[in-house]
Amino acid sequence: MEATNTMTFCISCHEMRDTVYQEYKETIHYKNPSGVQATCSDCHVPRPWIYKVVRKIKATNELYHKALGTINTPEKCEARRLHLAERVWESMRATDSRECRNSHEFKSMDLSEQDSYARKRHERALEKGETCIDCHDGIANELPERPVEKDDG
Repeated sequence: MEATNTMTFCISCHEMRDTVYQEYKETIHYKNPSGVQATCSDCHVPRPWIYKVVRKIKATNELYHKALGTINTPEKCEARRLHLAERVWESMRATDSRECRNSHEFKSMDLSEQDSYARKRHERALEKGETCIDCHDGIANELPERPVEKDDG
C-alpha cells in the first residue's frame, strides 16, 4: 500500500505525468525556499490507517477509468477537470481539509509574521470556521473553468 503513495507511482501513468504533475511542478508545494515538498499522497491520501484504506478502496474506481480511457488525453482531462476538482473539494470540506493539516495547522501559524492580507484571511477563516480548501483551491492544480451562468434578467 505504501508503494502507491509515492510520487513515482502517481506519475507512472501518462494521465497524471502529462497533465496535473506538470502543473504541480510550478507550485510552491513542489519547489520552495525551505525545500519541503508536499507530494500527491500528502494532499490526497489520509495518514490515519483506516481512512487510508478507505481511500485506497475508493481509488480502485480510478483503475476502471484508466481502462476506459476516461482522461487519457489532455483534452479529456480538461473536460473532466471541474467534475474531478469538485469531488476533491467536497471530500476536503467533509474532513476539514485533514490532509492539509498534516503540514499546516492554525495552531502552529505565527499570524504576526504573515503579510497583512494572509493574516486577515486566516483570522477570518478561524472566526468563521472555514477550512483550507475554502480559499486555497487551485494551490497545487490549476483551477477548472467554471461554466458561465446565464443572467435570466
